[in-house]
Amino acid sequence: MSATSATSCALPLPLGPEQEEQEEQEGSETHMSVLWYAGQLAITYYDTEDCSVYFMPEIPDNEDLKLLQKVIGELNPQCIVTSAKQDQNIANFLTNLTATAGDKDTGKPEIVLFPNIDFGLEVSKQRILSRQFPFIPSHMTASEKILYLSSVIPFESPLMIRALGGLLKFLDRRRVGVELEDSSTAVPILAFKKFVLSDTVNLDQDTYCVLQIFKSDIHPSVYKLSSGLKEGFSLYGILNRCRCKWGEKLLRLWLTRPTWNLTELNKRLDVINFFLQAQNHETVLTLQNCLKNIKNVPLILKRMTLSNTKVSDWQALYKTAYNAVCLRDTCRSLPDSIELFQTISRVFTDDLHYIANLISKVVDFEGSLSENRFIVRPNVDATIDEKKRKLMGLPAFLTEVAQKELETLDSHISWCSVTYIPLIGFLLAIERLPSMVDKTDFEIEGLDFMFLSEDKLYYRSARTKELDSLLGDLQSEIRDQETLIRHQLQTRILEKCEVLNSVIEYTAHLDVLLALAAMARENAYCRPRFTHRHGFHIKDGRHPLMELCAKTFVANPVDSGDGTRRIKIITGPNSSGKSVYLKQVGLIVFMALIGSYVPAAEAEIGVVDGIYTRIHSRESVSVGLSTFMIDLNQVAKAVNNATERSLVLIDEFGKGTNTLDGLSLLAAVLRYWIRQGTQCPQVFVSTNFHSLMQLELLPDTPLLEYLTMETHQDGEELIFFYQIKQGMSTISHAANIATLAGMPAKIIERGVEISELIRNGKPIKRLDDPSKGDRMEKCKSVVEKFLCIDLDDPQVDLEEFMSKEVLPSAASIL
Repeated sequence: MSATSATSCALPLPLGPEQEEQEEQEGSETHMSVLWYAGQLAITYYDTEDCSVYFMPEIPDNEDLKLLQKVIGELNPQCIVTSAKQDQNIANFLTNLTATAGDKDTGKPEIVLFPNIDFGLEVSKQRILSRQFPFIPSHMTASEKILYLSSVIPFESPLMIRALGGLLKFLDRRRVGVELEDSSTAVPILAFKKFVLSDTVNLDQDTYCVLQIFKSDIHPSVYKLSSGLKEGFSLYGILNRCRCKWGEKLLRLWLTRPTWNLTELNKRLDVINFFLQAQNHETVLTLQNCLKNIKNVPLILKRMTLSNTKVSDWQALYKTAYNAVCLRDTCRSLPDSIELFQTISRVFTDDLHYIANLISKVVDFEGSLSENRFIVRPNVDATIDEKKRKLMGLPAFLTEVAQKELETLDSHISWCSVTYIPLIGFLLAIERLPSMVDKTDFEIEGLDFMFLSEDKLYYRSARTKELDSLLGDLQSEIRDQETLIRHQLQTRILEKCEVLNSVIEYTAHLDVLLALAAMARENAYCRPRFTHRHGFHIKDGRHPLMELCAKTFVANPVDSGDGTRRIKIITGPNSSGKSVYLKQVGLIVFMALIGSYVPAAEAEIGVVDGIYTRIHSRESVSVGLSTFMIDLNQVAKAVNNATERSLVLIDEFGKGTNTLDGLSLLAAVLRYWIRQGTQCPQVFVSTNFHSLMQLELLPDTPLLEYLTMETHQDGEELIFFYQIKQGMSTISHAANIATLAGMPAKIIERGVEISELIRNGKPIKRLDDPSKGDRMEKCKSVVEKFLCIDLDDPQVDLEEFMSKEVLPSAASIL
């Protein structure tokens, strides 16, 4: 006879020896609230990715609402909330953005209208002050809470407060992100953050496209085809050396918001300059290693507010806090003259130590990973420790109990065990004998039959009932107690989430600047110098994307003055590099305006408030416009909006219509800018309209400068030097380019022949034109046939003769 003991419920499978945070690719959504009144614009929006509310203080915006259009274009919100009582201008603007229920795949936002009373100032204030925010300590009084929120939210901006109140109303009504949670669970708001759009440089979508700032490609993995696109070969793609997710997000934000705030740009350049110094290489490596361990903190904090944390979240949060402390300590050893280092040293407070120590003292990482649930360390809670000791000593104790039970059972029963099942308690398990067939056979005196499982019969006995009363449901009680401790730990961490939000904000800045420094080091970029004058001076400028593709890349200068040479006419053969040069100028200026080093030997950049382009024609089917109409729209934007501080890049404008009309339009646009004098923008135009110079359609003015791409004709071969120089080209060398493109030689020869005839004013002869002798013979044949006809013969049909003999011959002769 034998007696054994067991615990019947199998534990969850272990997660593995080491598990990093799995950052879920949750769809990020943006929900915006907008109010426009008396020329003032107020915007607030909620980002589900970091569970933060962003607000823009009231800012002037004209009736055309260009600023609002820019914000919507950048944020691409799913919903726009506004008052049903609005000015007609914004009502018309939003009507054009409306997406109906069956139209949501078009990318247009949904417009949600609330009664104007929901945007009332007092109602909105009360809605803000009465809401429970996890980052506000629970011990604060009502007056302290008001003071705290006043330091974060500008209550002196009434229009913005009204917009914020409407946004909170929308979030609560739609239950954004918590649709499946209990109705008492509020939408998590982990921080209030300010955003501004002042000093931003104006770029439209066409400019982003032709300069390849961003480029989306279909993901090559079959498993990710449904999830969307990946970044292709673009400026963002080559600059993105970021180590953490929030660095990538900030880099994208900088690229969508280039600025001419010289103070901000020089701060960024100072940090990059520090990282590029050879003596700081070890510091750079230390910072990069720390940044790799900065995890998705907003997602973890969101789960905490919903009491839905995972085991990996605690390890990720501990790593983040620990490495943030390492970043702070490293920055404290760096020069105080660099503002970013000084800020990190100040805002990364000892609350990070508190969070890291609290997690390490409370959470048993090894046990949590093995059981895939939150496990508390020993010596944290005496009650839990006592219950765990009892649970660990159960096997031996239950063996003794089973031995005593076996002694009281029938001698035919060879073994039994006492087992513990959570939520049920202690049960006596015995083997099923062959004689036990029906349920009536399971009855044993002194035992209460419970159930049959795997040929084992489970009973309650007097001893198991006594164990239930003495020990209780240990595992459930331990889990309940650990859940309570987890909730207390989450509450304490959420009260300190302000420092964690600061970690995400400033580590993102650090990550982006380290990435830009790495790119500058590898490709020999230089620091741009900014000046308040208009114009650019760039020595040995390079195209940042093209130089990575070409075996050799020829650098070219840019010299555009303040009062002279503001308009440059660039000519040269096809494929000589004119378009690349235009894009190169645009990209170097753009990179300087995000605070990056630029691909050049030297660069001096004047103040720029916008970059306008007409380089590539967009796809025209979906917009219902002709290609030339789209070209005209792009040029019209530059003509109507460009100022003396703008950069305009125009490539081959006018070629989409009649040559004379296209030439006339180009000349008219250039003369319009020339008449503006020194108030005209910095204009770079490439063209193959040589008549523009030959017919002297433009006046002789110091504002104009003629440039050409240098080439050399070696026999029939055209050699490209890709070097820009002063002067103008009068030959397009189209035949040479056609040869390089693989065009048949006969077609090229005929093209050259026709081109020469037109240029010399001579008539163009058909290739199938018959010789004079052949035409004379055909004429003689027709005359002979006519002379052979007897006109007096009534049987002769002259109409038939003319249709069958004369007319066909005459057609071939003529």
